[in-house]
Amino acid sequence: MAGVTRSNPFRQSPAARLGWLAVAAYVIYGFGAMDLNWARFVDGLGHGARLLDRMFPPNFDRWEILLHDLIESLQIAVIASVAGIFISLFVGLLAARNLMPALVTSPARVLIAVCRTFHPVIIAILFVKAVGFGALAGILTLVVASVGFIAKLFAEAIEEISLKQVEAIRATGAGFVSVILFAVLPQVFSRFIGFSTYQLDSNLRNSTMVGLVGAGGLGGTLFAAFQRFDYDFVTAILLTIIALILVGEALSNAVRRVFQ
Repeated sequence: MAGVTRSNPFRQSPAARLGWLAVAAYVIYGFGAMDLNWARFVDGLGHGARLLDRMFPPNFDRWEILLHDLIESLQIAVIASVAGIFISLFVGLLAARNLMPALVTSPARVLIAVCRTFHPVIIAILFVKAVGFGALAGILTLVVASVGFIAKLFAEAIEEISLKQVEAIRATGAGFVSVILFAVLPQVFSRFIGFSTYQLDSNLRNSTMVGLVGAGGLGGTLFAAFQRFDYDFVTAILLTIIALILVGEALSNAVRRVFQ
């Protein structure tokens, strides 16, 4: 229409332009500070080509070791997921600010924050030092990771529920447990299943990674194969890990279909 002034949605303020320039300058500085250059990249391509040549064909001669470690990784992931999901139910409920007083939610949220602070490898190192090498350290590591992820999302899901159902159940004189079972959980159950299946999938991946520091599973065998420059066996291990993740993805999809 005539006389109507249209503003340019892509027009940026001087401050925004200055910010983009600062980001670009920092990226350039970072490349220089870390000695990243084209010659180094090209040299790396040559090393990578030689590595790939040594990795194929994969060597499955030691399939017994692969099978044993695969089963161990699967056991670590499943046990840690079940324990982590069970604990997260209570921690997430305690962290929900629309159901619990601040005296309860604050410690619960601090616990969730602590569980989310460190990478699983760092937590695995601590547990390996505490309980020794093996699957127990891996299980404890993934339980902590599960609580940090699921409890946070579960608490946020509870805080988004409609309180009308809660008030209706309370009006009947029902106790706190009944309110949770019949007013809260039905509203968040499908989302909790989604969180849980995602965490199971994540734990399957992490169960192979924590083994790099001695927390059981395929990771330890993978690290040892790299140490021996046994690259064809490395490829076999990597393919086994891919198969494990694909199985986990199929399992997660099956669980979602059951509860949909």
